[in-house]
Amino acid sequence: GQDDIESNSNDNDGNDGDEQKKTNKKKTVLVVEMGHSRSCVSILQCVGGGEESSSNKEEEEASQNQNDIPSSNNNVQVLSTVSSATLGAAMIDISLFHHFQSNHPSLSHTNTTLTPKSRPAQRLMEGCRKLKHILSMLPEGNVTVETIGKNDTDVSLSGNRELLKQLCQESVANKLKSMIAEAVDEAGGIDVLGDIGSVEITGGGTRIPMIQDAVRQAIGKGEDFVLSKSLDDTSLAFGASLLPIDASTTNVEVTAEHEARRAQLLEEEMAMMERDVQMVRKDEIRNQIESHILELRSARHSTHGSLLPSSDEFASYLDGNDDWLFSDECENATVEEMEEKWTQIQGKTQEFCADYLAATQADAERKEKELEEEAKRAAAEQDAEAGDGEAEDHDTRRLPFKRRMEIVLKNKTEANELFSGKNYQHAAARYAKALSHCNKFFDLSPDQQNEVNEVKLSLYLNLAFAYIKLEKLDNAFLQCNEALKCDATSVKALYRRATVLYQKRKFDEASKDLDEAEKLAPDDKALKKLRVLVEKQMTKQKAKEKAMAKKMFG
Repeated sequence: GQDDIESNSNDNDGNDGDEQKKTNKKKTVLVVEMGHSRSCVSILQCVGGGEESSSNKEEEEASQNQNDIPSSNNNVQVLSTVSSATLGAAMIDISLFHHFQSNHPSLSHTNTTLTPKSRPAQRLMEGCRKLKHILSMLPEGNVTVETIGKNDTDVSLSGNRELLKQLCQESVANKLKSMIAEAVDEAGGIDVLGDIGSVEITGGGTRIPMIQDAVRQAIGKGEDFVLSKSLDDTSLAFGASLLPIDASTTNVEVTAEHEARRAQLLEEEMAMMERDVQMVRKDEIRNQIESHILELRSARHSTHGSLLPSSDEFASYLDGNDDWLFSDECENATVEEMEEKWTQIQGKTQEFCADYLAATQADAERKEKELEEEAKRAAAEQDAEAGDGEAEDHDTRRLPFKRRMEIVLKNKTEANELFSGKNYQHAAARYAKALSHCNKFFDLSPDQQNEVNEVKLSLYLNLAFAYIKLEKLDNAFLQCNEALKCDATSVKALYRRATVLYQKRKFDEASKDLDEAEKLAPDDKALKKLRVLVEKQMTKQKAKEKAMAKKMFG
């Protein structure tokens, strides 16, 4: 009996030991972080909670009351931490940059110089960054970077994960593995890896498959080993908030020198903000001056262009101000000097172009008066036609095709007569009215539908022309689009829209419309004439952009 009791007592002692070991089982966690420009590797050891002595509990409660935060010393221990202020995902961007700069056919020629601060270099770096993001998700990718090749051509950057591995194995992946190995040594050697419960990865760089493979290789795990991504931004911020702030451990003392430096930095920041405001205002004035000069140049071909001075003095004055916009004097001018310059230009322009400006002002007033009269006339016509059932807003009759077409053509004929008499506002109203009647046909046969489409195409083109004469370019652009919906191969519609785009100074888009039109009518003289004007302006615009870029980036 006594033997049985002793045996049972021994068994109970063994069970208590197993429970104690189970309760105090240690779990090791490897945390790998890689951001844009820095990386950090930490090894933590988590200890399961067991029965604590009353003295330990009292100490912990005292610690909590003192610091107002929960103590973690009994649960988590930092075994080692290794960080690098230079290793990050940006190293991959730089490796791709140097690779394409040296090996891409459009970038490796001697005529291209990609200095670090130049705009083409910045665009190339951004393209490399986008390619890196694509390769984080897909085995291969392609990115197009605009105007960085020879003669400002676009360049296509292609790559795959194997290329990434070749370029960054030594500079990124192996360095990260060395950091992990160093952290393991500091934590107690290779044996610590046997207790690893999980590997947490965080930061944008760890999304790259090559980096994930490097982590697995560093701890001797295969491709099937799952890396945890549970440490999101919220958990990292929460963990940082729990860290106690203790001046005695951080050894940071705020001195008068620190305060002076802080005040100096604040003053410099305020000065930078003020400079930003000044630069925005300078750009506004520069744009006003440039628009004013361009308006006067293009006005030579307007209705009152003959009133502009034809002397060389006026042309030289415009050229001189145009050149000034891209000079060092303009670049270094203050806002007050820019405003004074703009006032001088406006005053001098008034002297040179007094007759032209007076005529354009009279035109604007006349058009405003015509619009008011047209509104009154339209209201009167609507009242007069209401009795005949032909008012636009109220004519819901299902007229035969022939009768409705007669009404359409009647309005078109009247509009053409008004246009010939240079009554463009009235002509536009009649063309619009004819188009409204075109929408009232019903149950059309295929032949009738084709006939209606042809009439609508002519009306849209004429209405666009009227709007061009009225200098309502946005309205003209919309009518050209409607015309192309009727017939996408209409040379006249493409030409008219290109004319509108040219006047809106959208030369690239105008050139595209001319390309399409010239395919359909390669011998059209009007197209060739407009092509010369567009290419001349594109050349001039590109020269200005290059001059501006040279001033900004060197």
